[in-house]
Amino acid sequence: MNETKALLKKLEDLRSEHRDLDDVISRLAEAGPTEQLQMQRLKKRKLALKDQINFFESELLPDIIA
Repeated sequence: MNETKALLKKLEDLRSEHRDLDDVISRLAEAGPTEQLQMQRLKKRKLALKDQINFFESELLPDIIA
């Protein structure tokens, strides 16, 4: 049970960071094309976060044998 709470907390933190990155990327896009390298790095980080979120979500789901 403690492990589940830790996974849920980690998942919540990752989702929060993912949303924050989304906001930052939106603001950079509005600022113009001068920040392309930074935007690429942020998008790469956002994708990595999405992969981690998917991993932790799958860890929380029970295995279902078909």
